[in-house]
Amino acid sequence: MKRLVCISVIGLFILCSFLAASMPAHAQGKVIKLKFANFFPPVHKNSIVAEQWCKEVEKRTNGRVKVSYFPGATLVSVDQAYEAAVAGIVDIALFVPQYTAGRFPLTEVIQLPMGVKNALQGTKMINAWYQKFKPKEYDDVKIIWLVTAPPGLFLTKKPLGSINDLRGLKIRAPGDTGKIVSAMGAVPVSVPPTDLYDGLQRGVIDGVNMTPECLKGWKLADLIRGMQENPGIGHVDANGVVMNKQKWNSLPPDIQQIIDRINEEWIEKAGRTWDDIDKEGREYGISKGLKVFKIPPEEARISVEKMKPLLDAYVKRMKEKGLPGEESLKFCQDYLKSHP
Repeated sequence: MKRLVCISVIGLFILCSFLAASMPAHAQGKVIKLKFANFFPPVHKNSIVAEQWCKEVEKRTNGRVKVSYFPGATLVSVDQAYEAAVAGIVDIALFVPQYTAGRFPLTEVIQLPMGVKNALQGTKMINAWYQKFKPKEYDDVKIIWLVTAPPGLFLTKKPLGSINDLRGLKIRAPGDTGKIVSAMGAVPVSVPPTDLYDGLQRGVIDGVNMTPECLKGWKLADLIRGMQENPGIGHVDANGVVMNKQKWNSLPPDIQQIIDRINEEWIEKAGRTWDDIDKEGREYGISKGLKVFKIPPEEARISVEKMKPLLDAYVKRMKEKGLPGEESLKFCQDYLKSHP
C-alpha cells in the first residue's frame, strides 16, 4: 500500500512538472521581457518619452513586464526598425514611415502639405485617421502609438526673406518631403540625421527641411541662420511605435488592456512633447543668431498652389493601388478644419 501511494505521489509530481513546463511564462509567474529600439539619442526628449513608457508598463503591470530600452539606434537603424519589429529582432520599435519608400502607401497622406499647425494637432489627426481606415499596411504589427512631428520648415545657412530665395538651394529632405522641396524650387538631398551637421559644414547641403527642434537636438543652430515660417505648406512627418504581432498576441489579455490604456495616454503625451521640443529649438536657435521670417500672405497663397499637384498625385497613386486615397485625404483635411 505504501509503495502504491509513493508511486502515485511520484506520478503526480511528474505530471505537475510537465504541466508547469508547458504553461506560458506569465502563468508560471515569470517576468515577460521585451526589447524596445529607438533611433533618437538617449538625452533627446522623444527618447525620454519612450523610456518613460517602458517604465510605466513595468509599474502598472506590477513588474510582470519589463522593457529593456535601447536608444540611439544601438540595435537597429531607423530605416530597418519597422521590419526588425515584424521579424521579431526587436519586440518594439519606433519607426518613420517615409524612410521606407512605398512600404506605407496610404500613410503618405499624413506627410502631405495640408497646413498642419503643430505636433499635437497632427498627432491627434493621425491616430483618428488610423482608427478610421485601419490600413492593411500595418496588419503585421500591433500599433502602440502614432505621432507626428511639428511642421517641417526651411532652415538654411543663410537667412532667406522670400520663397523665391529657395531656388537652386540643396536642401536635406527625406522621402516625400523631397517632393515639397522640389515644388518650392530647391533641390532635395538625402542625408541621414547623424550626418546633418557635417553635411552643412562641408557644403553638401545649404539647409534642411525639418522641425526647429533639430536646432538644439541635433546642434544645427551652430550653422543654421535662417528659418522660413510658411503656413502655405504645413507638412509633418509621421512617426510610430509598433510591436511584433506574435509577441503582442502572446501577452495575457489583462496585460494587453493595461498597455492599451497607457498607449492612449501616450498619444497626447508624445504630441505635446514634440511641440515642447519645437519651442525649445526655436528659442535656442534665436539665442544663437537665427533670423525668423514669416512668409507674407501672398507668398503663402502661392505656396498652397504649388502644393496642390502633390495632393492630386497622392489621390491618383492610391486609386491605381485600389486604396481609398480620396477619402483618406478628405478625412485629414476635414479633421484639420474641425480641429484647428
